[in-house]
Amino acid sequence: SGDTVYALSRGLEQIPNVAWNRSGSGSKVGKFTIGTVPRDEEFVADFGRYGDSEGQFIWPTGLAVDSQENIYVTDEWMNRISIFDKEGTFLSSWGVAGSGDGELGGPAGIAVDRDDNLYVVDGNNHRVQKFTRDGKHLDTWGSQGSGDGQLDSPWGITIDREGYVYVADHRNHRVQKFTPQGEYVAQFGYGTSTGQLNHPTDVAVDPDGDVYVCDWANDRVQVYTQDGRYLTGFVGDAEQLSKWHQESVDANPDAVKARRQARSLEPTWRLNMPRAVEFDDNKNRLLIADTNRGRIQIYNKLTEYLEPQKNL
Repeated sequence: SGDTVYALSRGLEQIPNVAWNRSGSGSKVGKFTIGTVPRDEEFVADFGRYGDSEGQFIWPTGLAVDSQENIYVTDEWMNRISIFDKEGTFLSSWGVAGSGDGELGGPAGIAVDRDDNLYVVDGNNHRVQKFTRDGKHLDTWGSQGSGDGQLDSPWGITIDREGYVYVADHRNHRVQKFTPQGEYVAQFGYGTSTGQLNHPTDVAVDPDGDVYVCDWANDRVQVYTQDGRYLTGFVGDAEQLSKWHQESVDANPDAVKARRQARSLEPTWRLNMPRAVEFDDNKNRLLIADTNRGRIQIYNKLTEYLEPQKNL
C-alpha cells in the first residue's frame, strides 16, 4: 500500500555495504518506501533471518501480501509458508513436506486472490495448490509434463482482476493461463526470438490486462496481451545508478576511476537474469527485480498519449 515495497533477499552476506543488508544476514525480507521520482527510496526495516527456527528462512523464494498487509514467504528448503505482519513481527507458519494434497515440495511463487486465499506454486511436485490463509488445503491442479495444463518446475504466479491464474512454467519455457479452478485456458512461450521465452521465472498482470513475464535466461521482460499476443519488451535502461549504489561508488575512488576508464557503461544499464516482476496498480508502474545486479528497475506505464493518425 502507498509507497511501501517488500523485497525478498537471499545470499548477500558477503556484501556489507548494501544499505539494507548491514545486519549481516542474507535471507530476509526488506521493507522500503519507493516514491515516484528517481532516488526517492528509503530503507525502513528488515525481518527474518537465516535458520530453521520459526520466523527464519533457509531458501526463501516467493512473497505475497494480503489485504491486511500480512506478508507470506515461501521457503523451498523448509517446505513451509511463514507469515509476518506489516511491521515484520512473525505470526505463524504452516506446511509439511510431501506430495499429497496440502503437502509441499519446493514451494516457490505465491499469490493472493481477492478473498485472501493463497495460490502456491508447488515446484518440485509440478503443480499449483490453493490454501486458506492459515494453511487449510482447498484445491490442487497440475502434473509433470509438457502438454496443455501440465507443468515442469513452475516458478512464479499471479492472478488478474478477473481471477485468471498465470503460471511461469519454468522448464517448459512458457506461461500458462488457468481459470481459478485450474482449467487450462491458453499458453505462450519457448525460444529466444522476440515474443518467445527461455526459463521464465515470474509473471504479473496490470489493470489493462497486459501480461509481463520475467524472461530470465534471455535477460529481459516481455509484455503480452491476455491471449498471448506479443506487445513489447524491456531489456533494462538504468543509465543512472540507484541512490545506494551511487553512495558506494562515491566512497570508493578505485570504483570511480574504473567507471571513468570503461569504454562503455551501457552493459550495466541492462537487466541481468531478472527474477521477479510486479505491477503497482495505484501508481501505474512496473517493478522488476534485476536480481544479478542487486537492484530494482522501475518503469512508469504511459497512459496520456495520442495515437498517430495513419491515414494522412
